[in-house]
Amino acid sequence: MKEAELLRCQIQEWYPLFKPYTIKTHCHPLSDPFIRYLLGQSDPQSSADPPRFLLPRPASGHDPLPRTTARIDPTSSLSPINSDSNSDDDSQSPADAAPSFPDLEDAVNRSIAALGGAVLPKLNWSSPKDAAWISSDGSLRCTSFSEIALLLRSSDSISHDLSQALTFCSDASLGPPTTPFYLALRKWYPSLRLEMEFRCFVRRRRLIAISQREVTTFYPVLPDRKDEIQPLIERFFDEVVRERFGSEDYTVDVYLTSDGRVKVVDFNPWGAFTLPLMFEWEELDEEGFGEQGVEFRVIEGRQGVRPGLKTAVPYDYMDTGEGSGWDQFLRRADEELRKQALDIGHDHGDG
Repeated sequence: MKEAELLRCQIQEWYPLFKPYTIKTHCHPLSDPFIRYLLGQSDPQSSADPPRFLLPRPASGHDPLPRTTARIDPTSSLSPINSDSNSDDDSQSPADAAPSFPDLEDAVNRSIAALGGAVLPKLNWSSPKDAAWISSDGSLRCTSFSEIALLLRSSDSISHDLSQALTFCSDASLGPPTTPFYLALRKWYPSLRLEMEFRCFVRRRRLIAISQREVTTFYPVLPDRKDEIQPLIERFFDEVVRERFGSEDYTVDVYLTSDGRVKVVDFNPWGAFTLPLMFEWEELDEEGFGEQGVEFRVIEGRQGVRPGLKTAVPYDYMDTGEGSGWDQFLRRADEELRKQALDIGHDHGDG
């Protein structure tokens, strides 16, 4: 993957080209102090230790995530301030010590209002999906600057974007990254259906494969509608995407609306950290793959679900030991998978 191919997949680069065909989005440039805040870094001009994780101090004077009266900041790193300490820091409340980004906060609040009151945040490439567990409802829906800051600051995906995004590029420079970073706020649609999002694989400017995007769930509607969905996506690619996007090889995620329109969701580079979902990169890279037509794959039955446990917290945070409750859940899940496999075997035997 070349650096130019990765840079084309930044939302602030492709959004102007596909504005009529995607979700309404506002992009805001990020300052170096805010980027350092997201990375948990100190000011390079200062010899101070890396700062604690505190949400930005609201310029409006009110806190969308109210703090308790106890000397614990519930939206920080969950570390209590030592009440026995006599240090100078002890005389400073968490609210006073928190950083403030009034210009960005004001711009974000205006965008939230213009986009209907709720947004999904992302940076140049990634959204903080891995941090959704920390939000109040387990989603990426944000209605305030503080909620956005909490998700971004808690996300490993965002940290990777800010510090290591170009390391996968074969022609990456050895110096520090010079890529300007943006906060993209996308209008929140609560009624979006996960089964109607698809990943399209484009090789040498040809659409060669389409995959169901959400592969941890079986959606009975998809096998029945494959023949209806595929031509809609192929036509959209030919008429809208092929000539507008500059790369030869890439993936594009699209969403099919209830009235049959196709919308661009995101672009990702070919290979590297992009998930192939129902395919393997080895087969997609094979010479001649897709020459006989676009390969469209969806999960055809419950036995085809890709393993994945969805919970409100990361798997590493779960106690799966004996008596935890999760041990019984996982045991039953394994038994159900074995039962499904046996049923499938018997069905094939009867046929």
